[in-house]
Amino acid sequence: MNATGRYILILCLGLFTGIGITMERSVFAERADVAPLPLDTLRIFTEVFGKVKTDYVESVEDKKLLEDAIHGMLAGLDPHSSYLSPESYKEMRIGTEGKFGGLGIEVTMENGFVKVVAPIDDTPAKRAGIKAGDVITRIDGTPVKGMSLNDAVKMMRGEPDTDIKLSVVREGEAKPLEFVITRAVIRITSVKGSMIEPGYAYVRVSQFQSGTADAVRRKLSKLKKEADGKLNGLILDLRNNPGGVLNGAVSVSDLFVSNGVIVSTRGRGDDSKVEYTATPNDYLKESPMVVLVNGGSASASEIVAGALQDHGRAIIMGTQTFGKGSVQTILPINNGAALKITTARYYTPNDRSIQAQGIIPDVVIEDLEISRKGTGSDLLREEDLQGHLQNENGDSGDNEEENNGTTNGTPRIESDFQLREALNLLKGVNIVRKQARG
Repeated sequence: MNATGRYILILCLGLFTGIGITMERSVFAERADVAPLPLDTLRIFTEVFGKVKTDYVESVEDKKLLEDAIHGMLAGLDPHSSYLSPESYKEMRIGTEGKFGGLGIEVTMENGFVKVVAPIDDTPAKRAGIKAGDVITRIDGTPVKGMSLNDAVKMMRGEPDTDIKLSVVREGEAKPLEFVITRAVIRITSVKGSMIEPGYAYVRVSQFQSGTADAVRRKLSKLKKEADGKLNGLILDLRNNPGGVLNGAVSVSDLFVSNGVIVSTRGRGDDSKVEYTATPNDYLKESPMVVLVNGGSASASEIVAGALQDHGRAIIMGTQTFGKGSVQTILPINNGAALKITTARYYTPNDRSIQAQGIIPDVVIEDLEISRKGTGSDLLREEDLQGHLQNENGDSGDNEEENNGTTNGTPRIESDFQLREALNLLKGVNIVRKQARG
C-alpha cells in the first residue's frame, strides 16, 4: 500500500515507492456502472491535440502529448492518483521488497514545491536534519517550481555514495537552509524498542511493512523476558510514521485487539468493500497502552491509532495526525505502465472516515521543543494538499534523538516531553487499576 501526491522518496538505485494503501487488480476488469464515452468532449480533445501538433512553436512527439494528457487527467483527481510509467511501475514493485536506495523522505507536491511529510528513521535525510514540513525549493541548484513530482523524484535519485544538495525553506527560519545529503542504500529497520523503566516498554514503529507485526511480537517477547514475564504498560510510538502496507497495519492492530473490526474500506466498486477483523488474542494481556502520534503519522499509522482508539484498547496521545484516509489501487495497463488511482476511503471500527481530518488524540499534547520553535502545529496534513479527497462528512524535531526520544533504540525521556508524559500516564492508569481492585 504503499503518488503524484505522496512518495516515500527512498531515492537512488532508481528506486522509489509511494506510501499509501494499495492493492492490485486488472484495469480491464468489467464494471457495470461505466458511463458511455463523452463523444463531444473527446472531439474537443482531438481538436486541441491537432492544434498543438500544427501550431505549437516546436514539434512535439505524439507520445509525449498523450502521456502529458494522462498525467494531467490523474493529477486533477486528488494528490494520490498518478500515472506510473513502465519504469516507475517497475521501480515501485521492486521497492516493496524493503530494501531501497536514496534519501529516506516522504514528500508531497504542494503549490509547485516539494514538501516533506516525514523523514524516515535511520536514513540520510533524517540524519542530515530534514524535518516534516520542510519545503524543498531547489535540487542541486535547479528550481523545483514548475517541475512535476516525478521530475523532482528523478533528480533526487542517483547512485549510492553520491551527494545531492537540497535548498529548504523552513517555518521560523529567516532564510533558506542548505543540506548536502549523501545518497545510500536504505534497509529500513521498522521496529525498535527497549525498557524505559522497570515494567514499562517502549516500541517505535517507523514504517509498516509486511513483516512489521512479527518484528513487534519478537520485540515484545524480548521485553517481556526483561520484565520477568509481565509488562505494566507499553508506549507504541507512531510519530512521523508515514504509513506502509495495509496488512502490516492490520496485523499490528491485531496484536492488541481481540475481536471486532480493525478497519474497513468502501468505494464505488464491490471489490473496494473490504472489512478486516481481529483474531481472538491480546499479546499484552490487556496491559495499558499509550500510542504516540503527530502530524507526520499518516495512512497505516492512522489505521492502527484509529483501531486502538475505537476499541478503547489504548490512549492516543500527541497531536492531530495527517489525515490520509484513502485507498489507492494499482491498475496495470498494456504498455507496462500502471495507474495509481484512489478507489476507496477507509473507516475505523466506529465507522469514522478520517480523510482530511486525521485522528484526534485522546490527550492532545504538543512537543515542547517543537512548540517553542513554532512548528508543532504547522506539520503538513492531508487537508493542506491541493485537490485532496474530501471527507464525505465534511473537511473539517531537531534530530533523531530529540524527535523520537531514542538513541540507538533507547528512549531519551529527558529530551522527549511527550514520551515522558506518556510514561506518567501509564503509571497513573496502573495506580487507578490497583485502587479499583481494592
